[in-house]
Amino acid sequence: MELQDFLSKLSLPQDFTRRGFLKATSVMAAIGMMNQARAASGVRPYIVLETAKGILICDPNLCVACHRCELACTEFNEGKADPRLARIKITRNVMFGHAGTNVYPPTKGIWGDGIVVQDTCRQCAHPTPCANACPQGAIVVDPKTGARRVDKEKCIGCHLCEKACPWGMMTFDVEEKKASKCFLCDGEPKCVKHCPAAAIRYVPWMDRTGDEPRQSIHGYLPQENRDQCSICHR
Repeated sequence: MELQDFLSKLSLPQDFTRRGFLKATSVMAAIGMMNQARAASGVRPYIVLETAKGILICDPNLCVACHRCELACTEFNEGKADPRLARIKITRNVMFGHAGTNVYPPTKGIWGDGIVVQDTCRQCAHPTPCANACPQGAIVVDPKTGARRVDKEKCIGCHLCEKACPWGMMTFDVEEKKASKCFLCDGEPKCVKHCPAAAIRYVPWMDRTGDEPRQSIHGYLPQENRDQCSICHR
């Protein structure tokens, strides 16, 4: 993304000062120069995506583990009922909850205290792990919702985005050999509409990247990007 384009899309507060503007400009200029240096050495540029407009928020206390959200997701996107491809993930948390069996009581899930955790995409701001791990630049911003989505024309099925997501929220269609992820159904999430317990809400974006990760990321590019983030995140 060009510096001018990035700055024009920033949602700046009304009291944003000239000093603040110059600081933001300096940060983005530094990232721009860093990307030029990386490109010259054959390293992929650092990808900065504009923030999504919304995000899915779930309430585990209301979830009844009926899986209708997973079915609604795949019926809308794939035209078939296949929970394995769902962008919202309930099944893997049903028995023992998000942490699996490697926890001490009380556990979650059916064999714990009955609470089932619904996993959803965090629609990460920068650094966006899946986008920066993709060697084809196939993780793009949906122009309507700002959600991160997979451009299947570019996807080569390498699985690096799956390995990069700390919460394991990418899906992979073994028949198509293509990755996929939640793109908020063009602003009308079907999981929200079809949840009988009103356990899922579509709300304005908030930063959920501090949530406890499910898996260790593979380090293909995210470690580099975490280091680069120290430029503007102290």
